[in-house]
Amino acid sequence: MYKTFPVNNLYEILTGKIMRLSTLLIVFIGVAACWPGDGGGVSGFRVALLTPGPISDQSWNASAFTGLMRIRDSLTAQTSHIQVKTPADFEENFRQYGASGYSLVIGHGFEFQDAAGRVASSYPATVFVTTGGETVRPNVAALSFAFDEPSFLAGMAAAAASKTGIIACVGGTELPPVKASFAAFVAGAQLMRPDVRVIVTYLGNWDDTGAGKEQALALIQQRVDVIFQNADAAGLGVFQAAREREGVLVIGSNTNQNSLAPASTIGSVVVDVPHAFLLVAKEVHAKTFTARVIRFGTRDNVVRWEPGPVFGQRVARAQQQRIDSVQTVMRSGSFTTPPSPSPR
Repeated sequence: MYKTFPVNNLYEILTGKIMRLSTLLIVFIGVAACWPGDGGGVSGFRVALLTPGPISDQSWNASAFTGLMRIRDSLTAQTSHIQVKTPADFEENFRQYGASGYSLVIGHGFEFQDAAGRVASSYPATVFVTTGGETVRPNVAALSFAFDEPSFLAGMAAAAASKTGIIACVGGTELPPVKASFAAFVAGAQLMRPDVRVIVTYLGNWDDTGAGKEQALALIQQRVDVIFQNADAAGLGVFQAAREREGVLVIGSNTNQNSLAPASTIGSVVVDVPHAFLLVAKEVHAKTFTARVIRFGTRDNVVRWEPGPVFGQRVARAQQQRIDSVQTVMRSGSFTTPPSPSPR
């Protein structure tokens, strides 16, 4: 049964001089990402990125912006980025980029697929790509990441590391890829420890770091001692809570977040978005692109489980070997995530 706890107070999105400095640097770099038609860049290959949240989240959106910069540097592309909030914004900005003659436009998230499908036929010279979903048109493709595979390993690690036997998942909103990831986490946890209790909850947003911290503290009151977060900027609040509560561990997502709370992080579920973006951009640039759902998994090393600083201290050697053996099966391409009972 899914449980949700109240969230109230707001906290600053990022705290501490290092985080403030990193945010300023990212914003400064973002200024270089120009709006359609401003004339930046040195080639006719133009690539745009739409993100649903800030690129300062050190997670999902930050990895996308890193991918955009990799395309710029590798293919001498002119690039543009904009943060959008609503489905109406998705479609409007897709049309702006299509009308401006961009070669490739990436909507970073499952939620962009409907807008891409509606817009694409009006701009046949532009390739639209979404990260997530199954929408395919002659000039629309979707990137599909097997996020469930490393999430399964994260569940095994969380169950092994927990002293209370109660662990949790904190998500931004109930998007299908996030729900699938959490289901895999539950299955992995129960494989490692059948009596483990897993609480799954959603914040209802991806940006409110204070809400993420408040939710984590509420879970800790329920004796949760390991939290897997997939909440972008809001997830930074979970790291804040873990740093303030001795014995509480956290698992990062999307990028390697092990350095955000080194003494409290047992690992991260990583998606190498920059590598995936560059592979697709190379196809578009070379005019070899074919519309399809492009799937990436552990076998491609695009998604992976990356143990954190305290993994070896909280997970026994025998349990580490069990995790390694499952990961070996994943790398062979023959792994299927088993179904899991409902979280308890």
